[in-house]
Amino acid sequence: MTTSRCAQVALYIALTALAACSKPTQDVAPEANASVEAGVTEQTQQSSEQARLQRFFEQSYAEDMQRYPFTASYRGIKDQHDQWNSYAEAFQDETRAINEARLEFLNAIDADQLDADSQLSLSLYRRDLERRIMLDDFRDQDYVIHQFWGPHTTVPSSLINIHQVTDVADAEAYIGRIRNVSVFFDEVIEQLNIRTEAGLTLVDWMYPQILDAAKNVITGAPFEAAGEDTEDSAIWADFQEKVASLDIEPAQRTQLLDAAKKALIEQLQPAYQRLIAAIEAQSDIAASDDGIWRFENGDVYYQTLLNWFTTTELTADEIHALGLANVARLQEEMRGVMAEVGFEGDLQAFFAEMRENQDLRYPNTDEGREQYLADARAAIDAMSAKLPDYFGLLPKAPLKVKRVEPFRERSAGKAFYQSPPPDGSRPGIYYANLYDMSAMPRTDLEALAFHEGVPGHHLQLSISAELDEVPDFQRYLRFTAFSEGWGLYSEYLAKEMGFYQDPYSEFGRLAMELWRAARLVVDTGLHSKRWTREEAIDYLLQNTPNAEWDCVKAIERYIAMPGQATAYMIGKIRILELRDRAQQQLGDAFDIREFHDTVLASGPVPLDVLAANVERMIANKQGTAI
Repeated sequence: MTTSRCAQVALYIALTALAACSKPTQDVAPEANASVEAGVTEQTQQSSEQARLQRFFEQSYAEDMQRYPFTASYRGIKDQHDQWNSYAEAFQDETRAINEARLEFLNAIDADQLDADSQLSLSLYRRDLERRIMLDDFRDQDYVIHQFWGPHTTVPSSLINIHQVTDVADAEAYIGRIRNVSVFFDEVIEQLNIRTEAGLTLVDWMYPQILDAAKNVITGAPFEAAGEDTEDSAIWADFQEKVASLDIEPAQRTQLLDAAKKALIEQLQPAYQRLIAAIEAQSDIAASDDGIWRFENGDVYYQTLLNWFTTTELTADEIHALGLANVARLQEEMRGVMAEVGFEGDLQAFFAEMRENQDLRYPNTDEGREQYLADARAAIDAMSAKLPDYFGLLPKAPLKVKRVEPFRERSAGKAFYQSPPPDGSRPGIYYANLYDMSAMPRTDLEALAFHEGVPGHHLQLSISAELDEVPDFQRYLRFTAFSEGWGLYSEYLAKEMGFYQDPYSEFGRLAMELWRAARLVVDTGLHSKRWTREEAIDYLLQNTPNAEWDCVKAIERYIAMPGQATAYMIGKIRILELRDRAQQQLGDAFDIREFHDTVLASGPVPLDVLAANVERMIANKQGTAI
């Protein structure tokens, strides 16, 4: 580790020297005014320091794209298109050393010599490094795999949805990725073994779901003998479809298909079998307690995760209290909807009606699923037509609405979004999990589509990827409270834009926000107050109108991803607070388009940086310095 770290420091020292060598020189006449000389010197210093920082940004991003080949592919860079990102312990040690060396370099930058945009970029990069180092202190407590996400589902979903095949080279790289799953999974197994030896296991009930999803990937042809009812496995079906679209000779197509089939049987299938065996071995010693309080220093780890996801210093107790207060507020607003629709009874009875009323749900059939997708697309189209009235910045990338693939839908979340690369070669995708249509009611459709699509994640993340005046790294930063807070804010904004005209749709919006408020209660309940899985599920059933299956999957998600779910409501509250402040300060001069563009124009940022950006906008409008 020390050698690697020294090498990185040496590299950045070399960069600094190179930037200094490129410093421009000027001939100044002896009679030049002293103030002019001072101004030129100051400009030169600023130019030199900014060039030094810019060179660092470019070099470190290029280095990361070499070190993370799958991430590079995700962003449209194909020079290692057959590789996966590494999970190896030695690689993670090296990453820690690189991050520490980069932080040391950035701490030596004279921020006073930078312009405002460069100061922001410097601050964001430094913050990102500090956060990564902070979380790496708990590396082994991090779940390397769980039922909602992990290498076992990353492989097929990535090949199917991200690895496009436009020529023979792409097809060959696809086959290469199939072959390289073997190395990839051996590194994952190494991480599982580290956690097994330390007793840092998942919760016992998680393992069957993980194993089912992993086994699904290697079910069907070509892993099973062809029979009348044998279907193609997800990866094999995808590769055949992609190669069929290529304009190549039949012999070359056959050659590619044969090579892929061989790689699936000889490399990918044994890799999955080894991973499955390692997961089964760990399940034998699995814990039965649900919260991460069970780990040594679990309370400290959980507080670290809360800091990471919310970008605040809020404690678990403060977040829990905030959740209870917002649950009460939203339930009171729901009583107003009850009165509007003429429902007689208490809120619990109304919740039961919402769960049981089949008129508010799509049929649990293929036709019902197709209708859901069609209605979600229609809602997004209607919203898109109104966006120019509220946003100056708009995404260029198209948005696709897609059902979660069958091989992972039983374990996947309710809905999620996959962002496009900056070159527009792949659309943004809003995934809807339609496994159980009772968990996807008509009442929630608008709010969910606006959160995952526009003006939510698709608008925000596409704009971020398309920003061309910020360093590359800045477009891809992830601050959950910002991104998920924006998604929840988008649901609220849609009401102001004229949506949710049906009172049941408005109830759905409130139900979605109530869901996020309840998350503050149950996440902290599970991981700080030592609630059981059953106690947390019961809280959701008693306090939200969501279906039981929805409540079960949600609690299982919060157990698998501690702290993440707290970011939504905290981020939304802060964005609204900042908007209210800007309106109060600016009065008639307030422009909603300008506010939204200010929020989005720097890419994802921590909430305190967002507040500073909005304060700067207010000061600029008022003509005052900040």
